[in-house]
Parts: sequence; structure tokens; C-alpha cells
Amino acid sequence: MITLFCPVRAQEDRVELIRKQLDELSATVPGLKQKVQLSVAGVPVKEFLRALAQSNKLNLNIDPKLNFKVYTNFNNETPLNILTFLAKEYYLGISLTGSIITITQVQRTNSFNPQIKANYNSYSNLLSLELSNDSLPDVARRISQITGKSIVVTSSLFNKKVSGFFEEAPLETALEKLAFANEINLLKTSDDVYIFQALKENEEVFINPDKKPAVRKMFKPLSGSESLVSIVSRVDNKGQRLLSIDASGALIVDLIRLASQEASKNFFLYSDIRDSISTTVNDITYEQFLTSLLKGTNYTYKIENDVYLIGDRNLEGLRTNRVLQLQNRSVDTIQAMIPNEWRKGVEIREFREQNTILLSGSRPQIEEITSFVKQLDQLVPLVLIEVNLIDIRKNRSVKTGIKAGISDSIKTGGTVLPGIDYTLGARAINDFLSRLGNLSAVNLGRVTPNFYVGLSALEENDNVEVRSVPKLSTLNGHSATLSIGSKRYYLIRKQNVFPSFGSTQNIFTDEYVPVEANLAINIKPIVSGDDQVTLNIKVDISDFIGVPPNNAPPPTSNSKFESIIRARNEDMIVLGGLERAEKSDGGSGVPLLSRIPVLKWIFSSKTKSSSKVVTIVFIKPTIIY
Repeated sequence: MITLFCPVRAQEDRVELIRKQLDELSATVPGLKQKVQLSVAGVPVKEFLRALAQSNKLNLNIDPKLNFKVYTNFNNETPLNILTFLAKEYYLGISLTGSIITITQVQRTNSFNPQIKANYNSYSNLLSLELSNDSLPDVARRISQITGKSIVVTSSLFNKKVSGFFEEAPLETALEKLAFANEINLLKTSDDVYIFQALKENEEVFINPDKKPAVRKMFKPLSGSESLVSIVSRVDNKGQRLLSIDASGALIVDLIRLASQEASKNFFLYSDIRDSISTTVNDITYEQFLTSLLKGTNYTYKIENDVYLIGDRNLEGLRTNRVLQLQNRSVDTIQAMIPNEWRKGVEIREFREQNTILLSGSRPQIEEITSFVKQLDQLVPLVLIEVNLIDIRKNRSVKTGIKAGISDSIKTGGTVLPGIDYTLGARAINDFLSRLGNLSAVNLGRVTPNFYVGLSALEENDNVEVRSVPKLSTLNGHSATLSIGSKRYYLIRKQNVFPSFGSTQNIFTDEYVPVEANLAINIKPIVSGDDQVTLNIKVDISDFIGVPPNNAPPPTSNSKFESIIRARNEDMIVLGGLERAEKSDGGSGVPLLSRIPVLKWIFSSKTKSSSKVVTIVFIKPTIIY
């Protein structure tokens, strides 16, 4: 029987010898060079070798003590290479008896304590440990030898005993849990070296919010308070130190001292801070911790040459001044928007000529106000509003009747076309009557020289279209107003009576009172984030109607409406037809005779009129940034 494992040779020589012997055996056992495909995950090595033997007709004798699992994926690989790989990775011994291949577990010749039970699968990076009050240096040496990883134990832990049980756990996880279970601090350096070191005074291991073992410091405050303060610090991938602090009812001055010590920060304390606070914060910087700690108190801090000056906000040297120039908004409205709580202890002055404000006070408050103002200092959209007004007016009046009377110097004349408005004098009427007398036996007589007759038959139509296109501009959220109209006056006569001895004196005063008729439009645009415009529209239309009586206010008509419309940028909105109509039917004539059918056409005159005004409003908003 030939044994292929020589303990006095190096690992490379051992593997090379195994390959050579298997290669010689393949001359009589061709299955060693027939390629196979095997893919397993977590299968016991004995089952894996049995499958390999059956697929290539190999005679394998497997040691029953082999109890580890394999995770492999072999594609078109020969059993010769597979057996060589297993012998190298899992420290297997292979011996040949004719064509029978015997596979056993080989013990390494190392200086570790043979009582330490540890097994490592380099392919899956899984470590198994079974420890019971074993020496930490021996355990570290054993793990280092079977994994090839560098593990360092500090001198303060040479006499440390450890216990733990881990079954096929990832290497780093097993080391972390071993350190946690035995109250040891585990560090991993940038060059992939693991270091076991003892906990310092006031340190303890715990499970952090990420469910990982970590070390925190527990301090008893110097002020004599019974509460404990827990501080955990770490350095992130950017090289910035972050603090996690847990305290209940601790004095602020104690927290400042402990956090400064942990973060290696220099500070000066100018005031005696007696306030207490409870806090739990994770992964924040030292400055963020100070800002949160002093917020809402009468204290602040300032940084000079990497030294933190901490004290009362009103102390000389701790106040901060900052000039903040606005880019898009007016300084007139900004100060009113800052909450009153933020303005306590901060002096704010405006410089309208430069559109600038000066802030003077605590630095954290100034930082908070500055951040808030910058959020408000955004470009305000300008909305251009085009308003198209179209007034369509239609008037129709009919005037008919006969008018007769006596008057001096009446001449015959008037119009016949396009309407009849003709006056006949006495001479023309007498001539007409004489002609009728010549044609009949009846003498109709003559009229007096001053007699006249007027004939009216007139119809008037009036169609007028009035168009105006004003353009308005306003900032977002502000109203734009348009007013177009006319003004009329009517007379009011007042009589003032002043009594005096023996007589009464009357004084008359005339006052002309104005009356307006306007088309007024009020539009308030509000621009949303998707460039849509919401328009609050108010329309008030008044107009004069009819003929006003003497010394009386002219009659007017009024139309009002309010609407809220949402439109896209540059969409046209139609507010249509605002219609106003008026009808009148008047006349005059001889009493009683003007009511008799047929005769009323001779003894009366009538006037009919109708008017209609239609107003159409087109509104187009355009957003200008």
C-alpha cells in the first residue's frame, strides 16, 4: 500500500505527489480522466465521493470519519483533478491498493493544542468551532492555521479563556460572536488582519441597532449624578467620526465633556450650564450633537481655530453676524415670514437698497434662519394676463304718429327716405284741401295760417361691436385689476332756509353728483408646480340704460359673477355671454281717442325701442419665469 501524504513535506509537494500517483493509476483506470459534471451545495463529502465513483466506475474506499460538507460546481472536469483539489483544500490523505483508492482525513503537524476542535471550509468560507474554556492564543493560532487569516491577540489577553460553539458560520461572523460571547473587542484593520484586544475601563460589548456586536463606553458623570451615559463612536468610510449617545436626565455639561473626550475635540466652557437633558442619538457628528444639545437653551457655541467656545448666547465673542442677500424675493416680506420663536435672541435688520438682511445672534439660530430664508428665496413666477373684451350692442327703435298744432313760422319740409319725418305747413295743407274740393262736391274749408301737421314713421337699427385688448402683469398670488367705464352727473338742488327778523331768506345751491358705470375685472393667478394656473376671477359690469329724467340719477343695470378656473399655461379661457337687454314702449295722444282702434293712429304717436348688449371676455394666462 502506498500512502500519498508525507507529513514532512510542504503542502505543495504533497499535492503534487498525489497528482503524480493518480496520473499513473489512470493508465489502468480510464475513469480518472473521463470528464464529469457535478454541482452540489452543502452535501456531505462521503455522498459526493460515492456519486463520483458511480459516474466514472471508480473504486473508492471512503473513511467514515469524514464528516464535512462540500459546496462545489465542477463542469467538464476529470475525477483526477477533483480528487487532487479535495486533497489540497480539505487536507485529505489518499492511498492506493491496486485500483482501489482509499481517502482518509490527515492530521496536520502543527503546534496547536490538539484538544481545540475547529474545522474550516475554504471553498464556502465557513468555520466550525467547539470551545470550552480554551486558551484564546491557542484558539487564535488554530483558526489562523486552518483559515490562512492573520489573527493577533494582544498581550493583555494571553491568559484569557474562551468558550463558544459555532456550526458552519461565516468566518467573520464567527469571530465577532466569539468576541461578543467572551467580552472581547474585535477589530479588523484595513489590511485584513483581525485583532483581539481587551475592553478598556468603562467599556462593554452590546448589540447595536444594526444587529451587530459593538463596543460602547459607559460613563458616570463627574457632577455626581446617578445616571449613566453610554457613548459609542466609529469612523465612517469618509473618515468622519460619528457618535451614538444614550443618556437619561444627564447634565448638559457632563455630556459636553464626555462627547468632547470621545471625539477628541478641544473646548472652552464660559458659562456654568446646569440644565439637564435626556437623549438618544445614533451616528451624528460632534457639531450636530452640540447643535441639538444646545437648541432651545440660552447657550450656544462658536468655532475658532478648531476650538469650540461654549457659553451664554449674549456673551461677547459668541455672537455671530451674517449678511444675507436675497436673490429672487423682496426683503419687505421675508422678515414677517420668519417664525417668532426663531427670532428670539436674534437681531434682524433690513437694508432695502441692497435687498439684504443682517442677522446677529447665536450661530445655530442664524444657521436655522439662513436655511429657512434660502428655501423661501425662490424665483416668483410673473403671470402675463391678456384680456380680450368684446361688446356686441344691438339697438332698434320705431317712432310713428301724427302731430298737429299752431305755431309761428312753420315751413313745409322734412325727410321721406329712409324714414318719414315730414312737417306740413298751413299753406301746403290748404292747397291739399282745395284740390280735394275740386275733385268732390264737398268743401273741406281752410285751416288757419299758423296751423301745421307733422307725420312720423321712422325705424332705426344700430349694431355696434366694441373690442379692447388690455394686457396685465402680476406676480404669482397677487391680484390684477382692470376697470373700463364712464361717468355721468345729475343735478341736485338744495334749498337752505335761514330765518331772520321780519323775513326768511332762501338760498339755493346746486350740486352735481357723479354716477359711474364700469366693466371691472379682478384676476388673482396662482401658479402650481406643473405650470398650471388657477385663476380667481371676479367680474362686475354696470351700464347706463334708458334716458334719465331731469335732475334724477340715470338708470343703470348691474351684473356680477365670481369664478375659479384652472388652466394650463397659455390656454385661452372664454367667459361668455354676459347679456343685458332693455325694452321700452311709450306714446302720447288725445285722451280717449288715442285708445279707439283705427282712430288711435291719427290721434296718437308711439315710440318703441329695444336694445341688447352682449359682453364676451377671453382670458389667456402666460407664465414668465
